[in-house]
Amino acid sequence: MTDMSWYDAYGERYDAEDGREGRLVSLYTFTEPWTSWEMHPQGHEVVLCTAGRLTLIQEWPDGRTDTVTLEAGEYAINAPGVWHTADVEGSATALFITAGLGTEHRPR
Repeated sequence: MTDMSWYDAYGERYDAEDGREGRLVSLYTFTEPWTSWEMHPQGHEVVLCTAGRLTLIQEWPDGRTDTVTLEAGEYAINAPGVWHTADVEGSATALFITAGLGTEHRPR
């Protein structure tokens, strides 16, 4: 997950149509930890691990940090305004249902 340009390009194409209620649904297999953080200000994001194991790291607006380890069949929610990234050992696949409007990225 070293290049998030696909996400930015999606936003450029569809934010006006998707609006606040739009959702980006994506499935991705990771073989390394994420190299960036992201945050979705307009809504919740569902992260469903479908294979392997990944650890979400969530940074809340009040400065608190949580980690949530997901294995196949388990899910977590990234709340609006919560910065998040993930660590992966080996390989993990996850399904994301994201309120993508206004998503921001920053280096890890």
